[in-house]
Amino acid sequence: MRPVRQFIASLALLLAAGSAAAQAHDGDALSYRDAYRAMVVFEKYGGPKNLLVNQLQVLPKERGALAEGLQLSLSGRSTQVNLPLDPLGRTVFPLQKAAYDENAALSLNRKGLGFSLRPQVSIAVRPDGVYDIAELRAACLQALDFARYVDASQRARQCAGVRLLFPKKAEGGARLRRPDSQEQALPLAVGEPDALPSVVYRFAGSPERGQVATFNAPLAILPLFE
Repeated sequence: MRPVRQFIASLALLLAAGSAAAQAHDGDALSYRDAYRAMVVFEKYGGPKNLLVNQLQVLPKERGALAEGLQLSLSGRSTQVNLPLDPLGRTVFPLQKAAYDENAALSLNRKGLGFSLRPQVSIAVRPDGVYDIAELRAACLQALDFARYVDASQRARQCAGVRLLFPKKAEGGARLRRPDSQEQALPLAVGEPDALPSVVYRFAGSPERGQVATFNAPLAILPLFE
């Protein structure tokens, strides 16, 4: 259970981007301005972030409610945008002046589903599926620096590794390519039945040089803080 608790703790850190982001808003429609204020914290952050991505995440109150076809809609007097969600409930947040000025509504295409909206900062996914270990370390540090920027209590945390999440129907998995050209399989983590397949790569004891190569593109790469 310890890896699961560490994952939840790391995810909670990444979801917090200012007090507005940490608050859950429940109902059928949420304020675009509230979401904007939470998301723009990352945009205005002046530290290194070139290895990171910031997305808006939908968190339904109902367990397992992230069904296929669920999407977020941005609706206003002059704005109408449909935002498809990935299996983690994430979407690219549109920064639109008109939507802000008229405080457009954010709602799900499934009515009556209580939900919250929070930012999620993760490590950028590479199209070729190959990640230098040094770059993964650097990306984790960038994420940790941002977490410390929005929450000073996280200064005692350190980067422990990364977690790669894969789609359920795809062949998940990764391998470690060592500097001597030898390869080592990285096992899929065992989680709850409805959990996404994942691979945890820890920095402790790993080579300074080398690569982590995935068989298929991961949905997300989350840093692990301990």
